[in-house]
Amino acid sequence: MDALLGADFWIGLLKIVWINIILSGDNAVVIALAARGLPAGQQKKAVMFGSGAAVVLRIALTVVAARLMQLPFVEVIGGLLLLWIGMGLLKGEDEEEGSGHVAKQGMMAAIRTILLADLVMSLDNVIAVAAAAGGDMLLLILGLTISIPLVIFGSTLMIKLMERFPFIVTLGAALIGWVAGETITSDHVMEASVQAMPWLHYAVAAAGAVLVVVVGKWLQMRSNGRMVGA
Repeated sequence: MDALLGADFWIGLLKIVWINIILSGDNAVVIALAARGLPAGQQKKAVMFGSGAAVVLRIALTVVAARLMQLPFVEVIGGLLLLWIGMGLLKGEDEEEGSGHVAKQGMMAAIRTILLADLVMSLDNVIAVAAAAGGDMLLLILGLTISIPLVIFGSTLMIKLMERFPFIVTLGAALIGWVAGETITSDHVMEASVQAMPWLHYAVAAAGAVLVVVVGKWLQMRSNGRMVGA
């Protein structure tokens, strides 16, 4: 109880919340992209459940993140997975969902996408959060729990902006591609190459952004073409 009243505890809590505000911007974009095609009621549930489950996942991941990051090719695989997620999110699903069963499947698919993307994108984030917590699990859990409404608010705001300004969807997908490229070059096996060629980090990130947008748009046009021909 004394720990809860100490200045160090509250300073640590503020650090964790602030780190999450700064580092969760791209996660909010993923949540918004995954939920934007759902009906309004389903959107709120997907954002709420997806964000909450993602934070629980981050708490569990914090315990093993430092060791996990040292394994070769973990971030390369994660980056490739993010590229695939970004392309799928940009493609979207424009078909009308006629039944409650299909709508429910859509919400569950959105939550799965949110969890999967957050898992990959949070590898670096959780290390910063774990450092701020200083090994205090109560501080860690409280800080991440307080961050849930902040992520939900950011995601809800992004959905509204995407509905009003559709080009933000493309920018969001490009951001996911950029993060994917950064994730790949952050892998332990890429360390020597990036040190020898510092520009490689930005080149791969830019290539990831372009790849997601180009392939995602192509998949989107092909899907729309099938709908017209049906």
